[in-house]
Amino acid sequence: MVSSPEIASPEVPLPRHSSTPSCQASSPDVYAPGHLGELTQVIDPQLVDAVVDETGSRERRVRLLPARVMVYFVLALAFFEGSSHRAVWDKLSVGLSGITVARPGASSLSRARCRLGSAPLRHLFEILAGPVATRAQTGSFYRGLRVAAVDGTTRAVPDEKAVTRRFPKRRGEVKEFGYPILRLVALIECGTRSLLGAAFGPGTTGELGYAHQLLDRLDASMILLADAYYDAYDFLQAVTGTEAAFLLRSTRKRRPAVRRPLPDGSYLTTIQAGSYRAGRGYGRLEVRIIEARMTVTPADGTRRTELWQLMTSLLDAERYPAHELIELYHRRWQVETCYFSLKSTILDGPVLRSRTIPGIDQEVYALLTVYQALAPIAGDLVTARPELPAERISLTALLNAAADQIVAARGIAPTGVISLIGAIGRAALAGLLPTGRRWRLKARVRKRSSKYTFTANKRPRASQNYSLNFEMIRDGALDIARKA
Repeated sequence: MVSSPEIASPEVPLPRHSSTPSCQASSPDVYAPGHLGELTQVIDPQLVDAVVDETGSRERRVRLLPARVMVYFVLALAFFEGSSHRAVWDKLSVGLSGITVARPGASSLSRARCRLGSAPLRHLFEILAGPVATRAQTGSFYRGLRVAAVDGTTRAVPDEKAVTRRFPKRRGEVKEFGYPILRLVALIECGTRSLLGAAFGPGTTGELGYAHQLLDRLDASMILLADAYYDAYDFLQAVTGTEAAFLLRSTRKRRPAVRRPLPDGSYLTTIQAGSYRAGRGYGRLEVRIIEARMTVTPADGTRRTELWQLMTSLLDAERYPAHELIELYHRRWQVETCYFSLKSTILDGPVLRSRTIPGIDQEVYALLTVYQALAPIAGDLVTARPELPAERISLTALLNAAADQIVAARGIAPTGVISLIGAIGRAALAGLLPTGRRWRLKARVRKRSSKYTFTANKRPRASQNYSLNFEMIRDGALDIARKA
């Protein structure tokens, strides 16, 4: 087992893609394993060095495992979730033919991860996070507004005493049960499914608590899509304060009064804060309500009908017709596709690998960074092929191609004529998803009891083709439709 002794910096040779020439050919090139193959052109060494310096994570003396290399190593762990620390290090080194590299042991890699901390990965993700769609990509815009969606998910973390101090387990009437839960809330750009921001922490904090942390990512050029959980007055008031528009599904408990009917069958009303505020009374917010009946008919001939009550801050019925907003709302399910990519495509297993709180933070930010680093490659494909919808680009194809480039250590630095489409992009073009809009309806099998009892036995157990039909309910007649 090789430890991580400190080396005097003047004798340390840098990698071939570094700007400093090698000084001692016989010594191990400590920076050479610091790469992600072709993806290094997105997360380049200069960016990583700047992040390490800004977060104060730079080592005082150069080690066999310097901070820059450890940032790339932690990112590589996200690509190879099923591999051990030593195996991932070997994948970073095997393609570096002719370059002598160190062979650290698993304990040395673990200690180096601890020294690095989570701050560099968090800062790196915050730099990469943001929209990538251009105005030409219609799937990411609605009448000039960039479409964003927010939602939350959960992930199990190891059942360790060092972890449950921050991530408590679920508690029943008698005792705790299950794994500790981490809650993640992400804000994405629809169409490209690029991450605009993300917040996470213990499951004891609700989705709204984390969603409030992401509101600074919104502005007047956006419209936010959200599920019924987000129709709280305080949250909608905060979204309005960013000057962004919103469109979300209202809860079943809401019974808004019709203040002013509109020609398209929608109507204007007001919602108010649930509690009185000294000096301000009950806060009020004017919104527009769209009521509709949605009917799903799968290939087996069964039918399922749901009553929808959509709430939006887009009050102009002529500029924003109700039937367009009903179809627009379906783009919200792209955040679920994003979570599927994070939890089932990138991650391998139901539980994170890290067994400490700092390690969990580091691992999650690395996961988000890897996902977001692939977004510019998908954006370049759409730029080079304007006729290609962003929804057809497979994250699985991007991820597998990027992992292959890491092992082969190819494309670390551009050579020759720079092209928008590299090896990763060509692999994605060869594995495009089928054409046509994919509405959100898929097979579901519940593996554990659910709090959403009203959805029991309403999902097919096998994927099917189906048709989707909308019918507007005019002038606030949703209560009558519910009774019917």
